[in-house]
Amino acid sequence: MTATALPTLRQPDLSDQALAAVTAEVAATAEEYDRSGAIPAAGIAAAHRAGLLTATVAERYGGPGVGLLDTVRILVALGEGDPSVALLAANTLATHQGQATAGHWPQDAYADLLRRSAEGPALVNAIRAEPELGAPARGGLPATTARRTAAGWSLSGRKAYATGGAALAYHVVWAVTDEPEQRVGHLIVPGDAPGITWVDTWDHLGLRASNTHDVIYDDVALSVDAFIEIPRVDGVYRDPAAATGVASFGHPALYVGVARAARSAFVRYARERVPTALGRPIAETERIQAVAGEIDAQIALAETLLHGALLRAERGDTAHLPQLSLLKVQIARAAIAAVETAVAALGNPALSRHQPFERHLRDVLCVRVHPPQEDAALLAAGRRILST
Repeated sequence: MTATALPTLRQPDLSDQALAAVTAEVAATAEEYDRSGAIPAAGIAAAHRAGLLTATVAERYGGPGVGLLDTVRILVALGEGDPSVALLAANTLATHQGQATAGHWPQDAYADLLRRSAEGPALVNAIRAEPELGAPARGGLPATTARRTAAGWSLSGRKAYATGGAALAYHVVWAVTDEPEQRVGHLIVPGDAPGITWVDTWDHLGLRASNTHDVIYDDVALSVDAFIEIPRVDGVYRDPAAATGVASFGHPALYVGVARAARSAFVRYARERVPTALGRPIAETERIQAVAGEIDAQIALAETLLHGALLRAERGDTAHLPQLSLLKVQIARAAIAAVETAVAALGNPALSRHQPFERHLRDVLCVRVHPPQEDAALLAAGRRILST
């Protein structure tokens, strides 16, 4: 990819004020998309205009090349506005981040992705889960198969939980080869390639606008360089999602944003709610003040763990790396606790769809599905400390 072929990508303004403005713009349509389940086009467009969807494109590809700390700041801001938009952005940013580190995409395919990204939102996601297998982090190999052809590869299989749906510009599909010595890897698949069929299966409690549908690949023709092998370690394939790395903190970051949105909604409601018997806003009562303090405490815990883990890694400290999966668990627990505290304190109003709290609660609970999940993280940590 030559310098003259690089498209012009927007340089994002990552000041607190600019990110807050994007949060507000994205939040304006969050309820609408939550109810319709449609792709949150307005929110995605706002993130694109702000240059946030390409913030992690490496400088050598003409991008801003922002680091992990600014990436989680972006995702907290988007998650505070609409976590469905944030999830789509997180997956896209992680793809560009991976390319910046490893440079494993075929040159022509990545050049095309960058061109599309300059022209408009170009979403990418790793398509990995399968209806029968479930989450790959739990072990096993995919049934989705890449068959060698004279021209390259033919991809066939069915995937589940393919976030982004038909809005994806590219799929990164986890599959096995049909070679005598089977290999495991990912195939770079254009979203508009012939042979792709979407099955509208997503009818979820939270992140309803994320369009996490099933997708079928039926003899999708791909070039020979579309396959990227995942190397074995000591002769054994280990799924990279089974353990947390510093680059995977984007997902918990967006749910910290959800907790922040719940805090703002709580403050607004408490200041506006004036019961007749009380004669003043409930924000002036010690009970509500203590609840607000508890919400803030949980968010402070989540943000400190999130940023602290990345700051330590940035300065070269590796002592905490074996605990990253546990830190993700604790961030998730704190984000959920913050939203649950707000809902429990307000009672019926917080469960009404006339208020945003029930949406925030539904959304924040989705943090638990991102691998490694809590039981797997705790089990691995327990085995690690008991074996030392």
